[in-house]
Amino acid sequence: MNTATETRDMNQPRQGAFDPVATWLLVICAMVFAMVVLGGVTRLTQSGLSMVDWHPVTGWLPPLTEAAWQAAFDAYRQSPEYRHINAGMSLSGFQEIFWLEYLHRLFGRVIGIAFFVPFAWFLAKGRLNGPVRTKCVILFVLGGLQGVLGWYMVKSGLVDEPSVSQYRLAAHLSLALVIYLFALWTALDILQPRYAVVPRAQARFVAWATGLLGFIFLTVFSGALVAGLDAGLLYNTFPLMDGRLLPAEAFQLRPVYLNFFEDRATVQFDHRVLAMSTLCLVLAFWAAVRRSDAAPRLKQGANFMAIAVLAQAGIGIATLLMVVPVALGALHQAGAVVLLTSALWCLHQARR
Repeated sequence: MNTATETRDMNQPRQGAFDPVATWLLVICAMVFAMVVLGGVTRLTQSGLSMVDWHPVTGWLPPLTEAAWQAAFDAYRQSPEYRHINAGMSLSGFQEIFWLEYLHRLFGRVIGIAFFVPFAWFLAKGRLNGPVRTKCVILFVLGGLQGVLGWYMVKSGLVDEPSVSQYRLAAHLSLALVIYLFALWTALDILQPRYAVVPRAQARFVAWATGLLGFIFLTVFSGALVAGLDAGLLYNTFPLMDGRLLPAEAFQLRPVYLNFFEDRATVQFDHRVLAMSTLCLVLAFWAAVRRSDAAPRLKQGANFMAIAVLAQAGIGIATLLMVVPVALGALHQAGAVVLLTSALWCLHQARR
């Protein structure tokens, strides 16, 4: 039978109807997307360690006087990055790297306000049902934790070595993506409530789409390790790595498992394998969906995901061959979010 029983809250709009809560969450998603890209640019331009302190409540304003700028610069000159990399940097040079990190932190605060103020208003007006209210509280807590985790990441580069921990960088990016995906799923649930019966033709794609989403997330996580170790600056050839499928320098650490997280050659090799595997899995999913009797929206989602994965693979290869220029590196990070978005959309449609 094609008839399905709806399991939806009657206070929610029917599919396709405008809903202010869903619109608000989608705006938050767009802001988090932009924040992820801005964070990538901050990383690629080596600007992330320019601010050596964190004032979450009072740190809204940048230095406004010459004395304030000099004080910020003096604090930076005590950092490992200045001593080991930027010794002799002028105040104007410091200001250039300062502004990107400042904008990154400022935008994080703006996102917090853009979330909290409408949330409080919707709550006061009774516009949030129980499940959505709970999810919004979780999102708010995760947003606060993301700010703390960001500072925890920066602190790792202010101690001895002028480089943040790749573990903390990967955790920081992963939490940002979790927030993005959770907010997006919540918005989609509001706009397109789930039905109790999923058409048999597409029910088999639920597990497949779930696995794809997880695999793509793992691939992005491995890319964060590449960024944290600057491993993209090695072996700038494709498809081989200095003429070998597996470089001789890989898997030199002991115990062996450390190579997957701390050895630059192994980490880049892992990312290549995961990226190519993602490409094959997505194209296989696309072909299976196209041959099935799945709903048109799922087929559209599969089409978009196939285009996204092909574009992402091309951008990734170009980024590697050109030794990670800022523009391509940022585009590659944005492409990762687009690919995750398409996978989430396919999963959502497979369950509808």
